[in-house]
Amino acid sequence: MGNREAKNALFEQLARVGKALGSGKRLELLDLLAQGERPVDSLAKAAELGLTTASAHLQTLRRAGLVTPRRAGTKIYYRLAGQDVAALYALARDVASTRLPDVTVARDNYLGPATDEITRDELLRRVHAGTVTVLDVRPHEEYTAGHISGAVSIPLAELADRLAELADDQEIVAYCRGTYCVFAHDAVRLLTARDRRARRLAEGMLEWRLADLPVAT
Repeated sequence: MGNREAKNALFEQLARVGKALGSGKRLELLDLLAQGERPVDSLAKAAELGLTTASAHLQTLRRAGLVTPRRAGTKIYYRLAGQDVAALYALARDVASTRLPDVTVARDNYLGPATDEITRDELLRRVHAGTVTVLDVRPHEEYTAGHISGAVSIPLAELADRLAELADDQEIVAYCRGTYCVFAHDAVRLLTARDRRARRLAEGMLEWRLADLPVAT
């Protein structure tokens, strides 16, 4: 029959991970950390949080074993505790999308009108053939932490002013953080408005890493 108190204690320990995931802002922090290690102030700015609030959320994630801190001088950096945490976040996101119609509505409201996309397999074929320009529109620090080999780094905020850096005789494929990242959608809309042939990678850097594809740093 087993010991009921011991069983209760076991499931309470398991619930610590679920409780840590039970915040939209903590999920956003995991989404950011899936791109690579970042200092607390950078995470706070990206998630539009106060420094104290961001630190409190990160402490909750740390106590659940989902993130790991590192001190360098006066700065504290965080990273995901392992690739399994990225996989857990992606699975929770996908289950919510499949089971909750409200997620689909919220996603469409955030990402805006659909843009043309390309699969990972097709992108790899075209990269090997040299027939496409891969464009990383994430912030510079995320590109530095890891990117698709050969990708050009032009953050979305700089794209309109740096179009001349992109070859005009090739299709451009933009990518960003993951399935729910708006940067690539906005990049494709901007590029097509400027008469450039452009599509976006159907997923992003999170899914690229989870597929164990090569990442350049």
